[in-house]
Amino acid sequence: MLLYKQSRPCLEKGKNGAIVITTNSGIGKLLGTQKLVEVKVRKNFNETAFFFPQLKTDAEGNVEFSFTIPEALTQWKLLTLAHTKDAASGYAEKTVVTQKPLMVQPNAPRFIREGDKMEFSAKVVNLSDKEVTGTATLELIDAATNTPVDGWFKNIFPTQYFTVAAGQSSAVKFPMEVPFNFNSAMSYRIVAKTADASDGEEMAIPVLTNRMLITESMPLNVRGTNSKTFKFEKLINSGSSTTLSNHAVTVEYTSNPAWYAVQALPYLMEYPYECAEQTFNRYYANTLASFVSNSNPKIKAVFEKWKNVDTAALLSNLQKNEELKSALLQETPWVLEAQNEAQQKKNIALLFDMVKMSAEQEKAFTKLKEMQLDNGGFTWFKGGRDDRYMTQYIITGIGHLRKLKALNSSNYENVKTIVDNAIPYLDKKIKEDYDNLIKYKAKLSANNTGYTQIQYLYMRSFFSEIKIAASSQKAVDYYTGQIKKYWLQNSKYMQGMIALALHRGKDATTPKAIIKSLKENAIYKEEMGMYWKDWASGGGYYWHQAPIESQAMMIEVFTDIDGNVTTVDDLKTWLLKQKQTQNWKTTKATAEACYALLLGGSNWLSEEKEVSIRLGNSVIINSKDDATQAGTGYFKKRIDGEKVKAEMGNITVNLNASTSPQEAVHKPLNQTSTSWGSVYWQYFEDLDKITSAETPLKLKKQLFKEINTDKGPSLVAIKDGDELKVGDKVKVRIELKVDRDMEYVHMKDMRAACMEPTNVISEYKWQGGLGYYESTKDASTNFFFSWLSRGSYVFEYPMFVTHTGNFSNGITTIQCMYAPEFTSHSEGIRVNVE
Repeated sequence: MLLYKQSRPCLEKGKNGAIVITTNSGIGKLLGTQKLVEVKVRKNFNETAFFFPQLKTDAEGNVEFSFTIPEALTQWKLLTLAHTKDAASGYAEKTVVTQKPLMVQPNAPRFIREGDKMEFSAKVVNLSDKEVTGTATLELIDAATNTPVDGWFKNIFPTQYFTVAAGQSSAVKFPMEVPFNFNSAMSYRIVAKTADASDGEEMAIPVLTNRMLITESMPLNVRGTNSKTFKFEKLINSGSSTTLSNHAVTVEYTSNPAWYAVQALPYLMEYPYECAEQTFNRYYANTLASFVSNSNPKIKAVFEKWKNVDTAALLSNLQKNEELKSALLQETPWVLEAQNEAQQKKNIALLFDMVKMSAEQEKAFTKLKEMQLDNGGFTWFKGGRDDRYMTQYIITGIGHLRKLKALNSSNYENVKTIVDNAIPYLDKKIKEDYDNLIKYKAKLSANNTGYTQIQYLYMRSFFSEIKIAASSQKAVDYYTGQIKKYWLQNSKYMQGMIALALHRGKDATTPKAIIKSLKENAIYKEEMGMYWKDWASGGGYYWHQAPIESQAMMIEVFTDIDGNVTTVDDLKTWLLKQKQTQNWKTTKATAEACYALLLGGSNWLSEEKEVSIRLGNSVIINSKDDATQAGTGYFKKRIDGEKVKAEMGNITVNLNASTSPQEAVHKPLNQTSTSWGSVYWQYFEDLDKITSAETPLKLKKQLFKEINTDKGPSLVAIKDGDELKVGDKVKVRIELKVDRDMEYVHMKDMRAACMEPTNVISEYKWQGGLGYYESTKDASTNFFFSWLSRGSYVFEYPMFVTHTGNFSNGITTIQCMYAPEFTSHSEGIRVNVE
């Protein structure tokens, strides 16, 4: 392989064509017999090019060239070829070893932390053929100022003596302590000298602070009461630490989170695809927005305030509270999500523009009408075949708008043409299902009802005024009998559809039995409300397994059949709590959630609350006097560190219905509505003195030493102060428990400076159905979860001990980027290596 070729006529002046090769290690000599015209250099057939900017001859005609060899202690094969214009040539092959007779190889850590005590080690290598004696000297320098810092680092033995036999190596160690408040990088310069040779190396090492800004949080969830007291135990007990210094306390609160559902409506408008589902949801969003705007003058006033005054209401929840998030948005994989959500919220001003709303509604309806085929069915995308599920979904959505009275008699006339064409198509499809059972001689007494037939019966219940075709009546009666008989074999979502279809069909018995069963299987928590474990674990892949849509169905079921406002409000609470820690993922989920929240129970949107929050003896927030966000009632206040007191851990939240200046007494507050907030306490503390914290995210970090036994590798737990040795294999185990589904979660695991991880390549991983990105950095290993389902998880990765001394191991932190109040961390320990 030719790596360098250059004709140089001036080289013909040489007397005997001798070639002298010199490298930066001063090695190699090759003698030829002809005048030099070209030089070719090849290194072990690898494509490493050596470029020679100048070739020159000396007085005797020797030609010299030099090149730089990559930094590596290894052996190189040098092949050279020289030839003249008349094709006479000379060839030589030499072995070049890049090494020095005396070398020093430091074993420096990737980083060090303030307060670490360690032995800086280096290896002195003697490659000569005789024993050597000399000194090794370590100099420590401030990388920023180039001033010596040996005294500061307690480098009290900067010179070590060594004696190394021929062809052997020897270790030298320099004890040192890393000072506190160094606030710079440290450079080391190590030099080994003998009488005849010397070698040295200089490099910088980051010095990390051993103090960390910790954010502790106390979620404030208030339901069913006008006043609630919370105890922030860590803040109350903060006076027991002599090294802790307060940074700030931040209070935030949202008195009416139901407005987050309204803020989600623009999402239905923005999806870029022209499929039938999203085209219908554009129409759906505009119709709902028009209905919400006109339903209450207070609501309309809120929209105007968002558009003209309170623009902070339109910030993404991922963009709020950046100072409280462990990783800034710009450094996470989810910055695009935040930008998208912010844009959705900005578009709310356009969505609730009454003039534009009407035009957009008409535009979406026209597109939707074009996607309905002559047979009454809708295609998924224009030009495709009719899609039965999509047709049933769209007609069901129209039924939802009618039930909410968002479609009155006048504007329903336009939509009625779609319904009148689609329902005969769907009646015909249900008949085909029954005919196929007869044709293929299915056992009619068995359960032959699937999700599509149940969805049909639910959809049909919204349009009882449209008579079922006589040819389809037998099929409808058969499947109605089937769902009465086999409702218990279906999922909760399907049970909800069955209950509503039968209830609207005047069945007084089966729907009550379904309601009773649903109540018996429900989970109830004061904070989270009422829900079912079927979708609390994340649901499944199919439309009938979707968690948000399933909960929305339950709200409709309990509103229509049970009628208990308290139960419905409990169901709505769970739906809203999902919006606190994640986004409603799809246009379909967002549409169903908005429908359910507007459908029944208390009218939370029209509520106005007065909030006062007291920390200790100080009233921090009073919404009567402090500006709050229109609609949601969101506010935030920060207290600087010098004003923070331990007694502020005693927190009281008072809620009352808003009163006008003329009213002397407070109105009664709706006891079922929910509101939430959080108190964040930020402080600096030494890593090894940090205690573990628990929120809905719970972390436990352990170190284990792996030892070999007769039965194979065994793990032994390492406790604070236990001794390790260089070369020990250590396994990190992080146990994480999550009590609800969360999006966009970042977990960071710090490590001691004496540990070196083995899996250094960042990559996407799968473990037990959980997908996450693992990124290894010099001082930590980071885990990024775009979705974290409710449950328990264990993460492990191995490391090797590389240095002796006493080191801070750091902590593990985790935070939900969507809701920074959900944050946690493990305790810190020190690692002792002998």
